Amino acid sequence: MASPKSSQNKPHLTPLTLWIMTIATGLVVANIYYNQPLLGDIAKTFKVSSGTAGHISMATQLGYAAGMFFIAPLADMFKRKRLMLYAFGVAILALLAAATAPNINLLILASFLVGAASLTPQLLVPMAAHLAKPEERGKKIGVVMSGLLIGILASRTLSGIVGKYFGWHAMFFIAAGLMVIMGFLLFLFLPEVEPDYKGKYTDLMKSLYHLFINQPRLRFAALRGALCFGCFMAFWTTLVFLLGENFHMGSREAGYFGLVGIIGAIAAGLMGRLSDKMDAFKLSFFTLLLVLISFVVFIFSGHSIFGLVIGVIILDMGVQATHISNQAIIFALDADARNRINTIYMVSYFIGGALGTLLVSSLWGNYHWMGVCVTGMALSSIAIVVHLLNHKSMQNKATTV
Repeated sequence: MASPKSSQNKPHLTPLTLWIMTIATGLVVANIYYNQPLLGDIAKTFKVSSGTAGHISMATQLGYAAGMFFIAPLADMFKRKRLMLYAFGVAILALLAAATAPNINLLILASFLVGAASLTPQLLVPMAAHLAKPEERGKKIGVVMSGLLIGILASRTLSGIVGKYFGWHAMFFIAAGLMVIMGFLLFLFLPEVEPDYKGKYTDLMKSLYHLFINQPRLRFAALRGALCFGCFMAFWTTLVFLLGENFHMGSREAGYFGLVGIIGAIAAGLMGRLSDKMDAFKLSFFTLLLVLISFVVFIFSGHSIFGLVIGVIILDMGVQATHISNQAIIFALDADARNRINTIYMVSYFIGGALGTLLVSSLWGNYHWMGVCVTGMALSSIAIVVHLLNHKSMQNKATTV
């Protein structure tokens, strides 16, 4: 049974708390993406193909999905700050294992554990929604999500530079050190949020199924998110391979593209504010269209750095703005089940990312960049069709919630 008491004595979301949550979100989510600009170097170290090296990225995404599915729902049962600190401890050990992995198989396993232990952002975003005033919820989520996006994109820049000058092992050691520092800051400053759910873990997990079945708006947002993130990962996983083949560039240059994509962080914050003021469903059509347009740009940019830069900006704006719109929809559904609702959405999201990574890793050997672009165009087109077919019914359900 869920308890209604939590809304009465919840701590306030102060500016300091919001900034710490935002920084923590960015630094933790970065753990999932450090490996992408390094895949070429890792493939050389272990003398494996690009497709095999791509399994590292896929394993991290699947680990993240597994951590969200099996662990994140516990935030509705246990104290969230304590759960986050345990996750930080496991992440530190997993990052050290990745840094010292003697072969590709152990690195893939360590990467899965890094992903599984990096679920803290998916506890902090619902916490921000929980602590924020209802009229400011989209804005506060947008701030935390801006931190998440900057972490995703800046992580590539940092790992690309570190990989270029110090080797890929060094990046995982540095990441472990950052987790030690951030864990200490959360211990000092993050407020504790008491759990709302009083049932058993088995009942908690069963409730995920019931939420999925009984919340059509959640299913709708989850499918859109999965398709968009599949596009996102299809591009970023293979960018380093494109740069190596067509431009004779390496991990450092692949990392620099992360700086370009940070422009999308501005869009994330803007969309959070817009979602407080306008229909999130109408907004989403335009953001989904941006994703499709980005791959149209990419298909003509296999030999153009300028074209790739323009495409990255459009892609990141579209994906992140759609993500914010989706979260504004799902966090308005059931205040006592926000962590479980977020779990369903984000597990779907990262399964979509892992499948996008697997698909383009498999296609790269035969179809290279054209295969990536066609994959992105197909997935984004499906997302638009799903949106248009369900737009009116979702709006009608929104008025009855």
